[in-house]
Amino acid sequence: MKKIALIAFVLCIGLAKSQAQVKVNPGLRGGINFSTLTNIDDNRAKTDFYVGGLVNIKFNKYFSLQPEVTYSRQGDEGREYLGNGYSYRYINYELNYLTLGAVAKFNIGGKGFHILGGPSLDFKISDNYINTKPENFDLAIVGGVGYSLPNGLTFEARIKQGLVDIYGYDGIDYDDNDYYYNDVILNQVFQIGISYTFKVK
Repeated sequence: MKKIALIAFVLCIGLAKSQAQVKVNPGLRGGINFSTLTNIDDNRAKTDFYVGGLVNIKFNKYFSLQPEVTYSRQGDEGREYLGNGYSYRYINYELNYLTLGAVAKFNIGGKGFHILGGPSLDFKISDNYINTKPENFDLAIVGGVGYSLPNGLTFEARIKQGLVDIYGYDGIDYDDNDYYYNDVILNQVFQIGISYTFKVK
């Protein structure tokens, strides 16, 4: 009985120490979006921004988990044809999302350089589409690299790939005019930004 109690005590001490090593730091993040939509002829990338908050949960010097809430302005630059049907101009097509995500960060050698990856659930909060109605949500995969300084400042570059066709097509369905959609239209974003985590005692 004494041995069992001693083992339980040692395990509790080890668990307490491991929990004591976990550091939780809130922060802010923001940067530039270079966004586009796949499989659309003659469109161009749109430059906009993202901004949000984060909580960095650092388990040890090699690994941390970072839940994030972000306002992300996406979409693309597409052609708007004028009255004669031949002339056109490029305009911004807006797809703006509130994104809920979490990325796992792996610090190379326990130092400042890290790779990251994780999922993102995006809820559309506004758009400026007139003749079509994009889907109200997207599911995306995020991957990237970054470097963190000891003062809490982090520089990152990410790629965000949407997985849900913004018009709800699946590559098989036909529209009312029997037009075959053989390419789904997905969000695709390249992000460059910074974040800052606050020191919490």
